Amino acid sequence: MALAEMIVLALGLYAGIGVVFALLFVTMGVARVDPAAHGASWGFRLIILPGTVALWPFMLAKWIRGRPT
Repeated sequence: MALAEMIVLALGLYAGIGVVFALLFVTMGVARVDPAAHGASWGFRLIILPGTVALWPFMLAKWIRGRPT
């Protein structure tokens, strides 16, 4: 039972970090990763939100690398 609790806690922590990161990313970071997304609508940002939550470590790496402007 302890192993199952640790797995659930780890998944919850991963998802929690992902939600916080995704909110920051869709408001500030998406334009840096993809210049075509500059000025994108909130509809687009809502569409990419679940994927950003799930794949936040990869998106963080892309955001850090970014594209020079």
